[in-house]
Amino acid sequence: MTGTTVVDLLVLGAGPAGLYATYYAGFRGMRVALVDSLPQVGGQVAALYPEKLVYDIAGFTAVKGQELVDGLREQALQAQPVLMLGHTAAKLETRDCGITVETDLGARIEAAALLITGGVGSFVPRELPVGNDYLGRGLRYFVPRLDELAGEDVVVVGGGDSAVDWALALEQVAASVTLVHRRPVFRAHERSVAALGNSGVRVLTPHEVVAIGGENRVESVTVRARGDEPVTLAAGAVVAALGFIADLGPLDSWGLEQDKRRIVVNRYQQTSLPRVYAAGDISEYPGKVRLMSVGFGEAAAAVNNLAPLVNPALSTTPGHSSDR
Repeated sequence: MTGTTVVDLLVLGAGPAGLYATYYAGFRGMRVALVDSLPQVGGQVAALYPEKLVYDIAGFTAVKGQELVDGLREQALQAQPVLMLGHTAAKLETRDCGITVETDLGARIEAAALLITGGVGSFVPRELPVGNDYLGRGLRYFVPRLDELAGEDVVVVGGGDSAVDWALALEQVAASVTLVHRRPVFRAHERSVAALGNSGVRVLTPHEVVAIGGENRVESVTVRARGDEPVTLAAGAVVAALGFIADLGPLDSWGLEQDKRRIVVNRYQQTSLPRVYAAGDISEYPGKVRLMSVGFGEAAAAVNNLAPLVNPALSTTPGHSSDR
């Protein structure tokens, strides 16, 4: 799609927070354009964790990532947004009466306000220090489909939510699962760590992976605790869940105030630029809690606070949806 699109609100980032913001803006009567550099909606959840169970979403005891994205997409489409997938926002111009964004594919979007919900921006996995030549030959950095590792002896490396969640999920399909973490304490959610302790996953802490072996594919993983002799484990697959390096890309040149590679906002979700707001993982403020459920609330707060910019007759207090 090229040419100029005129809307009330441009939502930049089609992850969970962006999808909910799109729905909510439509609910408040706004015409919305939704832009994302990925070819599908859902952000990291759809691209990296579609089969991962999410436990902290209101109304769900547990829900798979893709199921959550499917529901959010259906909800967002009620707003009949202009979808621009595969577009990267390249240039931003702010004016007294609105903003203009140009994408790398030549599309131009004019809007009264911009809401950035781009997660952590683009994301590159942190590499395992050893064995990266096995990438695609048994070494991977995420698990879109669990059944790809069915029947394998799997070594998961890392200590955060992704590592622990994948280890627990893979236990159901893999021949064996070993979780290797270089520190004695995990960063993952307490509930997940408790579940890990009650599972059949072999946990090696504090250990580091020092070598990966195999002729054409991964056949073994060598680990070592400090001061101990190395131990070699049989393995057909290694999942390195060491986190991601965030890159804001072109947004980095827009003059937005940042803190630790995230966009600083005030209590109204306003950024340092006029008519530009941010919500979800990409935003930063004192006391920030990085949960998907918090991102939904931030998206709604941003839409309500920017509403008078779209239409001075709109209030920042929308009342109850059940009154509609």
